[in-house]
Amino acid sequence: MNPTGTPFYLRIFLISSSVGFFFFFVLLHVRRYLLRALLSYKGWLYQTPKRESWITIIWGGLVRLVSGGSPLTYSYQLSLPRQQVPTISDTIKQVLESVEPVLPAEKVEEMRIQAKEFEATLAPKLQRTLQIKSWWASNYVTEWWEKYIYLINRSPIAINSNYYCLDHAYWQPTTNQVARAASQICTLMKVKQMIHREQLRPLVIRNTIPLCMYQYERAFSTVRIPGEEMDELVHYDSSQSKHIVVMRKGVYYKLDMYDVKGQLLSPMTTAKQLEWLIKDADTQLESDSVKESTKIAALTACKRDDWARVRKQYFTQGINKESISLIDRAAFMVVLETRQYDTFSERGKFLLHGDGSTIWFDKNFTMVYFSNGKCGTNAEHSWGDAPVTGHILEHAMSEEIPGVPSQTGVLSGKYDPNGYCLPFAYFDQAAVRHPFQLQWEVTEPLAEHINNAFAFAVKNNDDLDLCVINHDDYGKGFVKKCKVSPDAYIQLALQLAYYRETGHFALTYESSMTRLFLHGRTETVRSVTKESSLFVKAMEDNDKTSDEKIRLMRQAAEAHQKIYRDCMSGYGCDRHLFALFVLCKGLGHESDFLHTALTLPWTLSTSQQPQQQMAGNPSVGLPCYRDMASPGGGFGPVSDTGYGVSYMIPEDSRFFFHVSSKKSCPQTDSQKFVDKIFKALADMKALFKDKFV
Repeated sequence: MNPTGTPFYLRIFLISSSVGFFFFFVLLHVRRYLLRALLSYKGWLYQTPKRESWITIIWGGLVRLVSGGSPLTYSYQLSLPRQQVPTISDTIKQVLESVEPVLPAEKVEEMRIQAKEFEATLAPKLQRTLQIKSWWASNYVTEWWEKYIYLINRSPIAINSNYYCLDHAYWQPTTNQVARAASQICTLMKVKQMIHREQLRPLVIRNTIPLCMYQYERAFSTVRIPGEEMDELVHYDSSQSKHIVVMRKGVYYKLDMYDVKGQLLSPMTTAKQLEWLIKDADTQLESDSVKESTKIAALTACKRDDWARVRKQYFTQGINKESISLIDRAAFMVVLETRQYDTFSERGKFLLHGDGSTIWFDKNFTMVYFSNGKCGTNAEHSWGDAPVTGHILEHAMSEEIPGVPSQTGVLSGKYDPNGYCLPFAYFDQAAVRHPFQLQWEVTEPLAEHINNAFAFAVKNNDDLDLCVINHDDYGKGFVKKCKVSPDAYIQLALQLAYYRETGHFALTYESSMTRLFLHGRTETVRSVTKESSLFVKAMEDNDKTSDEKIRLMRQAAEAHQKIYRDCMSGYGCDRHLFALFVLCKGLGHESDFLHTALTLPWTLSTSQQPQQQMAGNPSVGLPCYRDMASPGGGFGPVSDTGYGVSYMIPEDSRFFFHVSSKKSCPQTDSQKFVDKIFKALADMKALFKDKFV
């Protein structure tokens, strides 16, 4: 050892540590970029799991090997590929092909001329700019999509943007409203904690391919704050958001969800807090000052610029500022409703818009618990899409079912035989803080704004026509025997139903995810195709044989599946079209083609919802779990003269449909359209009579 230098063993330690750190750093980046390169392959999407090529099988093994085990929530984020920009020619081709069955021939020819002019002039410049953006931005379109489709829109978000989700279809774990609310609140707070600690399992397809988990960052403690020109989406970190806000009969309470030692409240403790809160709210309603503020949530159902001006004038100082700040920072909101609704349609309609003053639409999501123990959710759309909300709610509902393995560390089966919350034997609850009532100062001018907002909301609510129904004649089990994709099959049934109702085809929007890419959200599947129109017309032609109709059905289904897979692979046309339009406007240009293509109305807006996303849960197709499936949720119509159709394919024996329209439109009727859908499904089934046992 050199007495004047660094000790020998210390030098060895420093050198080995430096070398080890260097190789770890290199290995980390090599693994990240290798996984990103592997995940750029999308050939697996075009192959069924039972018919994968050797290339796909080897690729899948490499992905699993490089991915490693026990990933954290955001482990795959930096390895996800960026969404590529489709070519101009492909996008124009898709748009023109999609409008051929919908528009008159002269209008299609006009669009062709506009497209040629666009492709020869503005398109190359706009395309180059988008490609440059795609190299440095996390996603070339998502930021603009959130800003210009959601946040800059001045329409009310109630009905027009927010969506709803229902709970179990026919099974109910308890009829006790307080117990159900307390149990689910605690589970949801546990999920929030898991996301913060990155303990929530990232979603993967086919147990191999990871999805982007970016939207989960804003699933809790987020609020959409209105602005006169554009709203702002604000997310609060966990240190600022350890409470929820509970509303009962228009009275609001802050409920701290952690005791004085920082432990999450147990369901039994939460239930006691809610019981006290209900009694207190009933007493508070005797006060005139409280009565004046019970409809204050109606302001969030206004046009966004109107609500922004009211919020700026009356909620930026004093107790109103303090109260609205507590709502903004809450993990989520809870409504303890005094009413109950027996049908899917009644519950869905209430969950979508409330009674005009029961839902604070700006919050990330609001859990509504009815007096009979049924529940559901209203979710704000700008922060994330329905599958994310559905995944979070699946945790809450799965843990209510006895025997289902828990993924949040909480015992499954949450209620005793009398419907009350079970105590946790291992849980030692410290002192808890009392619920804190939110106070409001309602002046005469503010009261007038609230009353006007309430009247506006009630008018919009009354105009919504919603029908939610279970189709139990058959489900995807039969459709699979027909060798047709269940999603494509339902889309064809929707086209057939609409054609029978109107005598023509309509531009149809089907939502598809792009979460195979970093910060991906959705893409539009243009469901009306040349093949689907030929099938629909064949169904109305008595001279066509069943075999010919089946052949056309399968051709249309294959065309639909290809478009759907292209959209998931980043080769759809609508987000590219939208980004080109934003750039065109931003650079001060005008394009007849872009304007025409983007202003065609989506008369049919449709979406399929995933039923089960949690790994390890038993299938709802099993007889003992079938009634525990969720009917899913729905949304308002995108077009005032069209329909919004959401559907759930839970298991082999049934479909659920959510059909919305406007009563003010004389051409639409949700119940009649549902009848047309059921008739279309029956006629399509009849084609296969005697084809198989």
